[in-house]
Amino acid sequence: MNHLLTAITPYVARICRSITHDDGADATQEALLAVYRGLDSLREPAAFYGWVRSVTVREAIRTARRYGAESCCSEVDSQEETNPLDAVHISDVLERLSQAHRQVLTLRAYGLNEEEMAEVLALPVGTVRSRLFRARRRFQEAWQPSAA
Repeated sequence: MNHLLTAITPYVARICRSITHDDGADATQEALLAVYRGLDSLREPAAFYGWVRSVTVREAIRTARRYGAESCCSEVDSQEETNPLDAVHISDVLERLSQAHRQVLTLRAYGLNEEEMAEVLALPVGTVRSRLFRARRRFQEAWQPSAA
């Protein structure tokens, strides 16, 4: 078990850090504990990393709420950044969005669908869909200012 948890720690830490920033270490610890406790509920071993991602995102959001993180979900980590300035611009645009919009965009970037996001955020699916629609629109407006 120790080898398994040690192997997934960097993955879990990266997700937690992108959601909670300053409280990433606490969120990582909570997520690893939740993975350890819930491992017997995993029915399909092939889905391990998807399950870990889901558990980690849920625990990171709980930690962010517990500590009242204002900057929750303000940055999306990308493993394939081609232009470092794009990451700066994306982060800047995300900072200007509301916390609710940053959350849904970040969760979507981690591959969660609307139903999974609704479960993690404890919201109705319709609310998640409308937030996602509005968040995308606001992001596009901020990313490509209208030509005057």
